[in-house]
Amino acid sequence: MRNSTFNLNRRSVLKAGVAVGTVALTAPYVSSAEAAENVLYVNTWGGAWEASAKKHLFDPFTADTGVEIRTVSPVSLAKLAAQKRSGVYEFDVTTLGVAPLAQASNGDLIETAEGVVSDDDLFPGALSNNGVASHAFGNNLVYRNDIYGDAGPQSWADFWDVAKFPGDRSLQKYAARIIAFALLADGVPKDQLFPYDLDRAFASLDKIKPHVVNWWSQGPQATQMLRDAEVSVLGMWPQYAKTAIDEGTPGTVVWNECLVDTAYWVVAKGTPRAEMAWEFVKSAVKPERVGPFAASSGMGPVNPAAVDFIDPAFIEFMPTAPQYKDMVVFLKADGIAGQLEEMDARFADWLLS
Repeated sequence: MRNSTFNLNRRSVLKAGVAVGTVALTAPYVSSAEAAENVLYVNTWGGAWEASAKKHLFDPFTADTGVEIRTVSPVSLAKLAAQKRSGVYEFDVTTLGVAPLAQASNGDLIETAEGVVSDDDLFPGALSNNGVASHAFGNNLVYRNDIYGDAGPQSWADFWDVAKFPGDRSLQKYAARIIAFALLADGVPKDQLFPYDLDRAFASLDKIKPHVVNWWSQGPQATQMLRDAEVSVLGMWPQYAKTAIDEGTPGTVVWNECLVDTAYWVVAKGTPRAEMAWEFVKSAVKPERVGPFAASSGMGPVNPAAVDFIDPAFIEFMPTAPQYKDMVVFLKADGIAGQLEEMDARFADWLLS
């Protein structure tokens, strides 16, 4: 993935908060001038994601180094930018998908990986835009099969078809993914999805907007809506659907037209704990750690060596599983890099209109 070329201005950073949420006010607020304590603050998505990360990434790192991991959630590009401006840090490390990674790298919001880590230290293709690839995660259509039975919606066109599949909907408040769904629903072939036709996408979004009763920003919100039947069908991460399904919720995860994003570990620009943060990142992508972390939380590890450490029972919920290869579509930052600023701004304005 090549670097995108747009400039990250204040407005786009503020708009980015629409896409990725806001950080809980329970963090340390450490000045860049302060000495780093023996604690590392990691920005997470909470819920099942954080539980798996604690078991497979955080606790092993603490055992190796004695460094305690404390968490702040949810993930927030806007907060990452605010930290750099203020020099006061709520977190040192976070993960970003391909679109916000391009924004963060171009906005000089993250530490450079050059001279710190390299593909030789990790695995081929690990580095992109100063991020270290960790795992791939799906963005799936999920429905209540007690409502639709075995004939539930199987595509984003079906999600948009409220006459054939009536009921309330929910989607993530995240422009780069929702626009992909809107275009797929409008008939754009998967291999012609990028760059986005934004005018066509927003015309498509206008059709579904009245039926979206909740725009979620954290995975557990989606799990709760599925569990409580607050909506009939929603777009969500499969690992959070699995949580509800394992508890007995009658839900079905659809893999056709699943949008696969890649998460990268990054280090916040200017954090006084940068050296420790990079040590954590290198630890977190070790195959014996990232494999179980990704698979047990419904994601697929990017490190090919991690496959040897995955329980076959988890493969069904991995977006990188071989059986889904021809069904999914990968989000390509290089395909939409020049559109990100306009896209986020338009999406934020559209939500308020």
